[in-house]
Amino acid sequence: MIGFRLLAPLILLGFCSTSLLAAPALPFGEDYAMLEKASTGEWWKAATNQKPEAGQKGKGKRPKRLINLNVPRDEVIAFALYTCDQDILKLSAQLYPLFDDESREVVLELKKDGNWEKVGTEEVVYPGWSAHFRVEDIDNTQDIPYRVSHGKKATYEGLIRKDPVDKDEIVVGNLSCDSSREKGMRPNIVKNLLFHDPDLLFFAGDQTYHHTEHTAGWIEWGIRYREVTKDRPTVTIPDDHDVGQANLWGENGKLAKTPAGPAGGYFYAPEYVNMVQRQQTWHLPDPYDATPIERGITVYYTSLRVGGIDFAILEDRKFKSGPEGKIPEMGPRPDHINDPSYDRSAVDLPTLKLLGDRQLAFLDAWAQDWTGAEMKSVLSQTAFCGAVHIHGQPDNRLLADLDCNGWPQTGRNNALRAIRRAWATHLCGDQHLAVSVKHGIDKYGDGPYAFTSPAIVNTIYGRWWHPEDEKAGPNPVPNSPLPWTGDFEDGLGNKISMLAYANPEDRTNEKKRSEGYGIAKYNKQDQTVTFECWDRWVDAASGEGQFAGWPITFKNADNDGREKTHWLPVLKLSTENAVVQVVSEEDHEILYTIRVQGDTFQPAVYAPGKYTIQIGENIPDGPAITGISATEDKASAGEREM
Repeated sequence: MIGFRLLAPLILLGFCSTSLLAAPALPFGEDYAMLEKASTGEWWKAATNQKPEAGQKGKGKRPKRLINLNVPRDEVIAFALYTCDQDILKLSAQLYPLFDDESREVVLELKKDGNWEKVGTEEVVYPGWSAHFRVEDIDNTQDIPYRVSHGKKATYEGLIRKDPVDKDEIVVGNLSCDSSREKGMRPNIVKNLLFHDPDLLFFAGDQTYHHTEHTAGWIEWGIRYREVTKDRPTVTIPDDHDVGQANLWGENGKLAKTPAGPAGGYFYAPEYVNMVQRQQTWHLPDPYDATPIERGITVYYTSLRVGGIDFAILEDRKFKSGPEGKIPEMGPRPDHINDPSYDRSAVDLPTLKLLGDRQLAFLDAWAQDWTGAEMKSVLSQTAFCGAVHIHGQPDNRLLADLDCNGWPQTGRNNALRAIRRAWATHLCGDQHLAVSVKHGIDKYGDGPYAFTSPAIVNTIYGRWWHPEDEKAGPNPVPNSPLPWTGDFEDGLGNKISMLAYANPEDRTNEKKRSEGYGIAKYNKQDQTVTFECWDRWVDAASGEGQFAGWPITFKNADNDGREKTHWLPVLKLSTENAVVQVVSEEDHEILYTIRVQGDTFQPAVYAPGKYTIQIGENIPDGPAITGISATEDKASAGEREM
């Protein structure tokens, strides 16, 4: 037998598997009879024409015909997604709905020395029709073929890729917002992704817009991309539309008043939210802290290491406060502001949350732990700024949108400081507008770089970057083909340096909607990051077809853009590539924790004072030097052995 050991599965994000042959028709109860009608109960039959009863919205409605869910039984496994962190494989298999008399068991096999060996059998979880495997002791130094099977005929095969730690450059696909209004496959994006051959795929949310039919929408999404997802680790995280809402301020799991959600919370059944999260995120590494939030809604924030890059995966909606009833309304909606004279501090109240205390604690711990990592990056749903001027239609100018992570501003700045301490880059989606910015926290440019991917299909809600005075900001990008780069404040007063944007030219023309995907390249040898932004319709193999303003390359160290005013001694390190942490003794703030290259490093600081330096192999738990006075002259700072 090969050396794989299957562990008992973790709690399936709020669900239990079932061996019952007859699937309950209303798995979320009478109050949520509108949910999952296309894939529950006698899903193969046409729904009743009975009209909804008074006060019971959605009951009896015919389910939308999304895609054909009644497939040949040898095709019942739609797709699978996996991650492999160090030696732990987590894999989710998504099935089409099953008939009552069909087996509820799914088998996972791995190929060793040319032979298939079974490593686990799991029951299909209903509702949602997914099965989940967790296998330890994976040899991540070699490629391992896998096969998922159901019944006697249905199989699905792919490849568990070896961890590409030997590659100098790690490539990540950055994608989001796949409008359900355009049916069918996405062949050109898949072809281009296969050309780029990313080491990791990241889908930042809004994989489906079928609000009350996630399983059917999720299968529709999965079969579009399975040719590329089957053979590489993939991160998928749900956003507002995935859980059936127009916008989402999760507010620790409270019950939302409406699907628009501005008062905060989740509108649909917690069991439905947990089903969505199970389908999209169970295959991610185990959560950092799996404690559920209110009403039993589960969490998944975690980290994943691929090829020496450590990715923090955040839930930037789950704990965020809703604006309605907490701040004064200054626009047509509780989450929109149009009054240019409003006091920015009036909407930045100390009681408001963005990432929440739990995720800030996670980021603090993650930033200090460099086990298996040479560089770091953060993945989340949306941007930590409002890099948009026009919303929905070309004539709809909006000053500020509280759906973005630019609000609340204090929460935004706390998150960016936490990201900056690890010299990490941020990737996200959601905005339907591709932008690359450098964040400012206290000053322009002192925060990390960020890349918001374009919409895969941009038919839902267009957005444009278009300053009202049609002028570039101070410090525009030299020789940029774009007219409006440089330093700006967004409508919430957040400082951003606009590097590139891809405005739709004509949203009635699919070739001019600025649809596409992003590529982020992390070069460990050079310690640089490159953002590429590709049009959906081009042939990437030709080398042409990026949106104007890209590619963008920067030094990873510049994710901390604070001005270096003082210096500490040159460190002569006893261990190559050690982890170095610098702490201010005045306020005990950790300035940064990084892995250095080689056996010498001179730390920079941003103010006079005394500092502590501590080093370690993977975390700063080794020798420390305290009471070091910073000097303005770099050359006179001296040397210290550690």
